[in-house]
Amino acid sequence: MTESSDLPSVTASLRLIRDELAGAADGLQGDQLGALVTEIQQARRVFVTGGGRSGLALRMHAMRLMHLGLTVHVVGETTTPAIDSGDLLIVASGSGTTAAAVAAAETSVSEGARVTALTTDGESTLASIAHAVVVIPAAQKTDHSGAASHQYSGSLFEQALLLVLDAVFHTLWQSDGTPAEELWPRHANLE
Repeated sequence: MTESSDLPSVTASLRLIRDELAGAADGLQGDQLGALVTEIQQARRVFVTGGGRSGLALRMHAMRLMHLGLTVHVVGETTTPAIDSGDLLIVASGSGTTAAAVAAAETSVSEGARVTALTTDGESTLASIAHAVVVIPAAQKTDHSGAASHQYSGSLFEQALLLVLDAVFHTLWQSDGTPAEELWPRHANLE
């Protein structure tokens, strides 16, 4: 067994993650982020989908949008209705080629809904389908070179995705102006 003194410190790992996130945040394009905010503001209903950890980040975002009073659904839940014209699908895929994400985007467009994609690849299949794209400058999960991130797999993309979505929520909330006390009654009480 390796002695703990031989391991990198958790503090050093936190600094690495912080620095990589700062770099990813600095590489985001304001016009792309603004387009995502506008798409949400103009949508009748919002649907979210993504696989794995990306999907978990989107589920967290759906919760916050619900707190704002938006009608929001998580794709794959048994109570999720059909998507339709006037709706928005927010979909995340680091590679932009995840089969389920691409299929959801294609179906959404065919039903007249709008699609916003969050990905590392602005030239991907998913990005080509979407009406708006947010490119998150991070490594794809299959990039093990360490050039874009020293973290495992798609960790930087997933972390940056969560922060981007929280920043979008915060922007929407500040724009809305509703006091936190008025959002609170929408918070889950069956936990």
